[in-house]
Amino acid sequence: MTMSLSAELWPDVQPETARRLMLAGVESFARRGYHATTTRDIASAAGMSPAALYVHFPSKAALLFAISKYGHEQTLSLVESVVARENDPVERIRLLVEDFVAWHARRHTVARVVQYELHALPDEEFEVVAKLRRRIERVVREVITEGTDAGVFTVGDPHTAARAVLSLGVDVARWYTERARQTPKQLGQEYSELVLRMLGTKLS
Repeated sequence: MTMSLSAELWPDVQPETARRLMLAGVESFARRGYHATTTRDIASAAGMSPAALYVHFPSKAALLFAISKYGHEQTLSLVESVVARENDPVERIRLLVEDFVAWHARRHTVARVVQYELHALPDEEFEVVAKLRRRIERVVREVITEGTDAGVFTVGDPHTAARAVLSLGVDVARWYTERARQTPKQLGQEYSELVLRMLGTKLS
């Protein structure tokens, strides 16, 4: 990961030193885990003194919260964008899964921290992120419900189905590396076919 990537991941974060610290936090949390990472580790990875971190983030938990919140906001924007540009529920799920899986593969290091260090957040910050997660799940559930009502999906419980769909995509961040056989785009396409079959869609 490079510093230019930090601007791509967090374009609204200013100043650049704050983005550098977020990137360093991602790298450190991914390598050591949240609890084993010290503020000194993060500052060192960013090429700064330990005191510099506190200028932008009051604590290690605040840094994790910023990373988690931005990651979930980007994911919510992704799924809402698909729903806004497609009307057919089958195509909505196809594109939603393609984009969701590809994002978790392409940004696997960030996604792994965002998804798997979530419970290290303090209660108040956790609830902010949990609300974003519920909004993401609601978007997917509504598309599945729409498809079930239209007869193109065969699903007993859209709530369970939505969680299963999202869990498949989230898990990609756990195992994906640049050495994987598929590119993020290819993986997204393969997963979208699997999900459509899981939802009972008859594919030609």
